[in-house]
Amino acid sequence: MKKLVLILGVALSVLACNKTETSSKDFKTAYIDTAELIEKYEKFKDEDDKFKVKSEELGRPLEAKVRAFQADAQNFRQNAQAKGPQWAQQMGASLQQREQELGMEQNALVQQLQQEGAVLKDTLISEVKKFIKDYGKKKGYDYIYGTGDAATVLYAKDGYDITKEVLKELNDTYKATKKDDKVATKEEEKK
Repeated sequence: MKKLVLILGVALSVLACNKTETSSKDFKTAYIDTAELIEKYEKFKDEDDKFKVKSEELGRPLEAKVRAFQADAQNFRQNAQAKGPQWAQQMGASLQQREQELGMEQNALVQQLQQEGAVLKDTLISEVKKFIKDYGKKKGYDYIYGTGDAATVLYAKDGYDITKEVLKELNDTYKATKKDDKVATKEEEKK
């Protein structure tokens, strides 16, 4: 009787192990190299280029003010002895005030650009996450993990890497919307 209970217990545990094994094989998983995705996604590149141009445009007026300040400072150094200590003291105080104002303006510009850059990055990352979620549902994945800078997968077989597939679909979708935007712009210009 004891042997029968023991054999029955072993048989049940083997069956339970097999069921666990089977259910884990039913999961469809994959991973995406997020660093590669960001590096090669064309919309990220395009938006980064646009942001750099915008940064340069916003910085031009400040650069002109800095050049004018540098010219005035050079002029001050050349004329300080000739025009006397009272003039030098007045001009020095004025230049110091302008330098502080330029520094504050530069800090404000840097802060504005950082905020706009963070908002843009968050928006793009949200779009990519939504795309990956929809992609996973469409392809029947139970889990899609991310690797790269924020490594949440420490090891996986290369066969589970769907980065290139997702990247291709992301870029194709972006190109299609980009074309649609160009067509809409051309139609508006005709009107």
